[in-house]
Amino acid sequence: MSYYLDHEKLDVYRFAIRFVVLADEIVENLPRGRAYLADQLRRAGSSIPLNIAEGAGEYAPTEKARFYRMAKRSATECSSILDILQHLQLIEEELFSKGRELLVRTVAMLIRMVQRLGESRAIQGT
Repeated sequence: MSYYLDHEKLDVYRFAIRFVVLADEIVENLPRGRAYLADQLRRAGSSIPLNIAEGAGEYAPTEKARFYRMAKRSATECSSILDILQHLQLIEEELFSKGRELLVRTVAMLIRMVQRLGESRAIQGT
């Protein structure tokens, strides 16, 4: 019998983990001297699934939404880092495209989750 934590059941969490794996591949391909970008991408990238997991573990809709919004902000930060890498010509087009696709889908899912939590609060009258 398998047991799962709440966050492990979420598609958005799985997308976020896929991005962390891709971000690690991107970082491994960066030239020496770009540690500041590598560190920022790793930290912001890992923040996405971490905040999703924290939000999924919350009971209060306002707290859930707060963590999901933090995950969204980290995802948009990662998108900006990918843009920087692309403009500095430090990332292959294929990795850039894969990363952007994962981030766009992740952000879209997080926005829907936050919106639904807002709707549930309105229904409950809180």
